[in-house]
Parts: sequence; structure tokens; C-alpha cells
Amino acid sequence: MDNCTLVNKPSLNLTGLSYSGPYSTLPEQAIRLQSEFLARKHELNNDVKSSIVYSPFHGNEVFATYWACFETAHLEEVPEGMVQFTVPEHAYAMVTCTNERMGEGYEQIAAWMAEHKLQKDDNAVTIEVFYIDEHLEEEPVDILIPIKEAALPRT
Repeated sequence: MDNCTLVNKPSLNLTGLSYSGPYSTLPEQAIRLQSEFLARKHELNNDVKSSIVYSPFHGNEVFATYWACFETAHLEEVPEGMVQFTVPEHAYAMVTCTNERMGEGYEQIAAWMAEHKLQKDDNAVTIEVFYIDEHLEEEPVDILIPIKEAALPRT
């Protein structure tokens, strides 16, 4: 679990598409949503800050809402069907894995958080960060789990 750490991330202005539905459909729908979103990247013109795809999501045991977004400057006009929003600054437990091994990444970060007595902030979004590279078979992914402020170690 050496690839788990605690990080602070500044706020992110994101623009993208979402999917809401049964939690059980998430893996397939997340892949479909990202493909659809990447095909529409050109609609954001030059406002995209990088090729990193941010996928914040929130859910419970039944339903989930999952996003595929780029970090952008504040847009005056958002492409049809897309939404712009800001994820506030937050502390996260982070693990790095690949798009093919995300289940293992989630297991690792859960064990690491339990070991360090960190609690997930259920009012904040978890974020999957995809470093898209069409030349790679397996792409690097950071999984960011929001941490309750009260659970953070005092420095």
C-alpha cells in the first residue's frame, strides 16, 4: 500500500456530461459516458486545461451519478447537454492504479484508510482521475476519496 497517500486538492472548475442510474450499471455506463464525452471534446474549443478526464461521482447502494469532465476555465456558454460546476477544495485519500485494476485500487485505499483511521466524507464526491493516453493499453488512474476534516491527523 505504498501508493496510498493523503493529499489536498484545490477546487476544480469542471465541464462535462453525466450519467445517473442503478449502481449496478456503473462500470459499463462509465466507459460509455467517457467515450461519448471524449468524442465531444472539440465542443469545448480551447477552454480545456489538459487531457486529464475527471470523473467525480456520488451514490449509495442503489443509485449513482457519474461524470466525465475536463477542467476548464469558467465558460460563458456551455455546450448543449453539458454542465459546468466547481468541486471545492478538499483533503483526499489517494491511490494510483490503472484503468484495468481499479477494483484493486479501491480495495487498497479502503484498507489504507481503515489502517490510518480516516473516514470518508459522504457529503463530498469521490473523483477518478484518468490520464488518457491512446498509446497505452492500461492508463494510469488516481482514485481520490474525500476525507472528513475531523478525521485528518493534526500537524
